Amino acid sequence: MTEKGTKQNKTQQEEKKVQKRKFRGIVVNDKMDKTITVRVGTVKQHPKYKKRYYESRKFKVHDEKNQFQKKDYVDFIECRPLSKSKRWRVVYKGK
Repeated sequence: MTEKGTKQNKTQQEEKKVQKRKFRGIVVNDKMDKTITVRVGTVKQHPKYKKRYYESRKFKVHDEKNQFQKKDYVDFIECRPLSKSKRWRVVYKGK
C-alpha cells in the first residue's frame, strides 16, 4: 500500500509543478550590485491595420556573481521575490 501511495503522491506533485516564464533579452544596465536591468523586445501587429510595431519591457534580474555586462544577451526565468522589484534570475548567457 505504501508503494501505491508514493506513486500517487509523485504524480500529483508532477501535475502541480508550475511552468515558470522564461525570457531572453539584452542587458541595458549593470551598475547595481547583484542586479542587472534587461530589456526584452517583441514585435506586435495591430489587429485592424496590420502594421507591425516594436514594444519593449525592462526587468530587474538577479545576477549573483556580477558577471554580466552591458550589451550581453541573457536568458532569465521567474523565481520567488528577491526584493521589491526583483522576481527574475539569470539562467544562461546567450550570444
